Amino acid sequence: MQLDQQLIWILGGIIGLLALSSTITFFLKRRPGGPNKVVANLDARVKAWWAMVAVFGVALATGGLGSVILFGLLSFFALREFITLTPTRAGDHRTLFWAFFIITPLQYYLVAMEWYGLFSILIPVYAFIFVPTRSALAGDSEHFLERTAKIQWALMVCVYCVSHVPALLTLKIKGYEGQNAKLLLFFVIVVQISDVLQYVWGKLLGKRAIVPTISPNKTVEGFWGGILSATAVGAGLWWATPFTWWQAALFAFLLTLMGFFGGLVMSAIKRDRGVKDYGTMIEGHGGVMDRIDSLCFAAPVFFHLVRYIFT
Repeated sequence: MQLDQQLIWILGGIIGLLALSSTITFFLKRRPGGPNKVVANLDARVKAWWAMVAVFGVALATGGLGSVILFGLLSFFALREFITLTPTRAGDHRTLFWAFFIITPLQYYLVAMEWYGLFSILIPVYAFIFVPTRSALAGDSEHFLERTAKIQWALMVCVYCVSHVPALLTLKIKGYEGQNAKLLLFFVIVVQISDVLQYVWGKLLGKRAIVPTISPNKTVEGFWGGILSATAVGAGLWWATPFTWWQAALFAFLLTLMGFFGGLVMSAIKRDRGVKDYGTMIEGHGGVMDRIDSLCFAAPVFFHLVRYIFT
């Protein structure tokens, strides 16, 4: 990773924001009456963010390979959580072995090799054909379409979509060589801070739920407050990207929308399965998929738009 002045400013800003959040939660916990449920949840989230930022920082410091390994592991754990929620049968076990131990590592190996022609079609084309074929060879036809569709969908969301995040490091942008770590940070910051700001604005002003049957905590006020605030943050970070300020604002607005759609769809799956979270790996956040759900739809859209327009 090329540690230039702009990257130091971004990382310093993230650490400063987390330090401010920790200070606020420290005093909120000591208010008369002790911490309530919201403050306790906020405190757990801030602590989890410190850990996640540390891991992310180490991955960036090790260069492109570290980021590929980090997101490969995130995909693996997210896929595990997703499959755990969906019933499978003995006939799926060999297919799942391929999904976890062959297709997922191969997808990230292709990203590390910067083999765009194959990494962009491995799962949508070849895994799409392989998964039902392997399950059919097991000879179990009960709920066949439902079972294979769930495995294919899990691979698309947990592996294919998420793999586009480290793939941002492989883009060849003229005049921006060696600086793609900042583009990756821009993407992650805008999408994740949109999540946080929608939560904050929702707590402060939220009255009308957008889709109460799927995500009762997402409100119209929180949605617009978070989307517009995160768009402003993205526009303010234009200097760290290959974009002009208005291009950064447009990309940030698109990312926040995709992030919201991704989170909403993943929430619909949780409601369908009757669970609150995908897992318990990250205190205050739930599972890995609960934390990266907003990245899933935003990553491939951002990657392909930037690749089409700027390379």
